[in-house]
Amino acid sequence: MTQLKGKVWVFGDDIDTDAIIPARYLNTSDPSELAPHCMEDADPKFAHQVAPGDIIIGGKNFGCGSSREHAPLAIKAVGVACVIAESFARIFYRNSINIGLPILECGAAAQRARSGDVLTVDLAKGIVTNLALHETYQAAVFPPFMQEIIGAGGLIGYVRYTLGKEKSPDG
Repeated sequence: MTQLKGKVWVFGDDIDTDAIIPARYLNTSDPSELAPHCMEDADPKFAHQVAPGDIIIGGKNFGCGSSREHAPLAIKAVGVACVIAESFARIFYRNSINIGLPILECGAAAQRARSGDVLTVDLAKGIVTNLALHETYQAAVFPPFMQEIIGAGGLIGYVRYTLGKEKSPDG
């Protein structure tokens, strides 16, 4: 799936992994147990109001803090389709790719989007369109192999596919 459409949830700069999934919930790595607590310390209502396919917008340094994989797992498990930010902490960036959470660096989209706006995202081309503002932005595009990892649902799915143990994620 390279085309996404969802409602925007805006968060600011330096949203750390503790704001994404508080440390008090790290006794599990089960995504279904992490999801209800996603963004709990940043917005207590988020996990109960977010809809499948919605999009998180972050500012600079989204996902900073500890190297826990729980943060992108919680975001993906709560149903967020994509995270767009001005910039990401490197370990969060890598963990997101590894678990198949699409993320895009796009400063213009991050600066212009407001909570409640609806975006369309073409992951393959890195094109982000804000339907409320009638604006289009160009995000950094992933190289093809990283797009394949995301498309396979993460690194494990990609490795299984490349070893011939599963069907292609596209059919």
